Amino acid sequence: MEIVLQAASVEKIGISSKRLKFGVVLFLILLPVAVIVYSLYRNSGFVNIEELSEAEDSPQNSAIPLERRVHNNYTVSLVLPGNGTAAEERVTTKNITTASGSKNASLSTSTNDSTSNFVNPDDNDKLLGGLLTSGFDEASCKSRTQFHLLRKASPHKPSPYLVSKLRNYEDLHRRCGPNTKAYHKTMMKIVRSKNHDTATMCKYVIWTAAHGLGNQMISMTATFLYAMLTDRVMLVKFEKDKLNLFCEPFLNSSWILPKNSPYWSWNKQNTEIYQTMIENDKASNSKEGLPSALFINLRFSRQNPERFFHCDHSQDLLRKVPLLILQSDQYFVPSILMNRIFNLEMIKMFPERDTVFHHLARYLFHPSNEAWEQISSYYNTHLAKADEQIGLQIRLFNPSTPKQAIMHLVLRCITKHNILPELDDLQTSTSRKNQTIKAVLVVSLYREFGDNLRSMYLNKPTVSGEVIEVYQPSNEGRQKYNDDKHNMKAWIDMYLLSLSNMLATTSLSTFGYVAQGLGNLKPWLLYRQLDNKTHSEICERDFSSEPCYHTPPRHYCNGDSMTGISSSFPYLRRCRDLYFGVKLAVNSSV
Repeated sequence: MEIVLQAASVEKIGISSKRLKFGVVLFLILLPVAVIVYSLYRNSGFVNIEELSEAEDSPQNSAIPLERRVHNNYTVSLVLPGNGTAAEERVTTKNITTASGSKNASLSTSTNDSTSNFVNPDDNDKLLGGLLTSGFDEASCKSRTQFHLLRKASPHKPSPYLVSKLRNYEDLHRRCGPNTKAYHKTMMKIVRSKNHDTATMCKYVIWTAAHGLGNQMISMTATFLYAMLTDRVMLVKFEKDKLNLFCEPFLNSSWILPKNSPYWSWNKQNTEIYQTMIENDKASNSKEGLPSALFINLRFSRQNPERFFHCDHSQDLLRKVPLLILQSDQYFVPSILMNRIFNLEMIKMFPERDTVFHHLARYLFHPSNEAWEQISSYYNTHLAKADEQIGLQIRLFNPSTPKQAIMHLVLRCITKHNILPELDDLQTSTSRKNQTIKAVLVVSLYREFGDNLRSMYLNKPTVSGEVIEVYQPSNEGRQKYNDDKHNMKAWIDMYLLSLSNMLATTSLSTFGYVAQGLGNLKPWLLYRQLDNKTHSEICERDFSSEPCYHTPPRHYCNGDSMTGISSSFPYLRRCRDLYFGVKLAVNSSV
C-alpha cells in the first residue's frame, strides 16, 4: 500500500511538472501576442500590407516611387490616389518591420483624418509639407531647420507629384553627382569621345553665372526645373563670390562643379553652340551627328535671336547630348512651359501654376550659417517687434536719375495705396496708448532713400497715429560683380525683404523677383522713368509672385509670329513691368 501511494505521488509530481512547463511555454507565446494586440489597439492607424501591395501596383501611383533610401533607414512612402493636392491629404506613419528585416522602416499612407496622432505639424512645417527631406546635419546649415522661426507658413503646399520628382532627382544626384564612380566614368567618356551621339549612364547640365545675384538665382531655379524634367544632374559653377552664400541643397552630395572638371575652364571656341546646331539641323546638314557637349546661351539680348528652345524638335536633339553648358540671366520657365511634353509634367508638378519659383527657390536656396547669423540677428533686433513689416526695394538702373524725383514717386505710391500712412503736417492727430508699429525695411544701393524716409517719419507724426520705424541694412553705392562681400549683403537683403508682410519693388528688378518669390508676395511695382517719360501709373499691384521672363520666344515652332500668348498658353500672361515679357499666372484672365 505504501509503495502504491509513493508511486501515485511521483506520478502526480510528474504531471504537475509537465503542466508547469506547458503553462510557462504558453505564457511566453501569449505575452508578445498580447503586447502586439495592445499596441494595435492603441494605434488605430494600422496598415494592411496586402492593401499596400495592391495600392503599389495601381496605375495611379505608377509615377510615384514607393521606395527610397535615406541614410541607412529604409523608407516606404505611399501616396493614395486623389486629386493631386497635398493640402487635402494627411499622412499617418507607423513603424513596421519590412521583409528585409529592417526595424527602422517607416510606412506612410494618406488619410483624411485631420485628428491623426502620427503627424507632427511642426515637423511637417519644417520640411515645407514634404518639399524638403530630412537627414541633413543641422549644425552645418542652421537656416534649414530654423527658417520657420522668422518666415510665416506658406498657404501653398507642394503637390505629391512634385515631392516625388524631387526625391527622384535627389537619388539621381547621389548616383551621378561629383566624386561618384558614375560621374568620373561619364565625364571621362564625354571628354575622350570624338564621335557624336555619345551614350552615357549620366547626363548633366552645368549652370554658369551671368550678371548680378538676382539674375543668377532666377536662372539657377529655371535650370534646376529643366534638369528635373530632362533627367539631368545640375551642377553649378560657383566662383568664390558665391561659395559662402548657400547651403548644399542635396543630401549626401554636392551641386558644385569640381574645379578639376574638364569643363570648369571650357572654351566657347572649342565647344559647339546650340544656335549653330539648330541652324545646321535646319539646313539638313546633320551628317556629323550631335556633339557630346553643347553650350546654350539663353542670356538677355536686345536682338533676341530666335532660339526655338521651347520646340519639341529642339528638345529631341538636346536629349541626345550628354552634357549641356547653360548660361542665362533669365527666368526661362515660361519657355519650358511652352513645350508640349514639359507642359504636361509641370501641370502635375504645379497644380497652382504661379508657385513654381516659390517652391523651387525655397527648396534650393538656404542661407549659409554666416548669412543666417546676420539675417536672424538683424530681423530679431529690428523687425520682429513690429506689428507689420513693410519691404521697400528701390533700384536705379541709371545712376544719373535724380534721387529726389525717385523718392517723390515712391512716396506717392506708398501713401496712395495705404502701404504707409501720410504725415500729419498740422499735427492734429491724438496720441494713442496702443500705437501700431510698422517697420520699413529699405533695400537700396543708396543710403539717401533710407535716411530721407527715416527723417520724415521721425520729425512728424502720422495721420493714423501709427509709429513708423525705418531700417536699411546696407548701402553699397553701386553694384559690384564677382565680389563675395557684396553678394553676401545682397543675399541678406533679399532674404530679409522676403520676410515682409507687404512689399514694394522696382519694376524689372530681378533682386525684387527673388524676394517676392521666396516670400510668396505679390508686390506693388514701382514703375521707373523711361526716356524721361513716366509710366501712366505710379505703381501697380502685380498679379503673381513669379519672376518675369524678359526675353520670351517671338515665334511659334512653325515660324509664325507669336501673338495672343494668353490664348495659346492659358497660364502665361504679359508682365506688368515689361510689355513683351511673360510670366506664370493662375490663369490668363486674373
